[in-house]
Amino acid sequence: MSSDSDDCSGQSVIFLNPHSYMILRDHPYLFAASAKVGIDGQLLVRILSIFWSRRIDRVSFDMTSLAPRVFHDAAVSCKSVYIIGSTQANLDRAVSVLVEKFPKLDVCGSRNGYFLSDADRNRALRDVMDSKASVLICGMGAPHQERFLHELRSLGWTGTGYTCGGFLHQTARKGARYYPGWIDRFQLRWLYRIYDEPKLFKRYFFGYPIAVLFIIKDCLGYAMSKVSRTTV
Repeated sequence: MSSDSDDCSGQSVIFLNPHSYMILRDHPYLFAASAKVGIDGQLLVRILSIFWSRRIDRVSFDMTSLAPRVFHDAAVSCKSVYIIGSTQANLDRAVSVLVEKFPKLDVCGSRNGYFLSDADRNRALRDVMDSKASVLICGMGAPHQERFLHELRSLGWTGTGYTCGGFLHQTARKGARYYPGWIDRFQLRWLYRIYDEPKLFKRYFFGYPIAVLFIIKDCLGYAMSKVSRTTV
């Protein structure tokens, strides 16, 4: 997908890295419900570039990529934004940081991403609908955030939705600039994530290699199916 947020108007956007790919490959209907997929991370970009015949750029919902464009566009275009995800304390802090950075940003509603029951989840969905939000930022982790957007669409919501993974708690902890400039410049974001959240070490060094094998397997399977269709 393009990194230009205008291309996504009225659609749902999810972001794939090797970790989320492994989760979402078991929920293909969530891909079908999302008109846009951003490739988050250089590793996945490089793998997919081998199999796809067009240029693929990294697009992530963070302040080094798509997030500033989304919030700036919402602020200058007077689009109301609903933000859901993380804990209530992290959410409140993240909203405060975003409003300070984008003073004209209209946050029409927010709530944490933890539901006490199905009824509580339904209330959250209804609250987004009733807010008339033009933009939804949803950070619950895969597949919960993708499923929430899918359910919102089934209720008839027609705004623009973005999943955002750990963006909210990162913003709450570090402010508007999570990655140091030199980390971003040398594309060492993955290394900084491990430094900042040591629990991710297992994901990057054990989960990612397994995910890469499945991604290559799926890409090869897709390529072979295209060949067989063109030769029939």
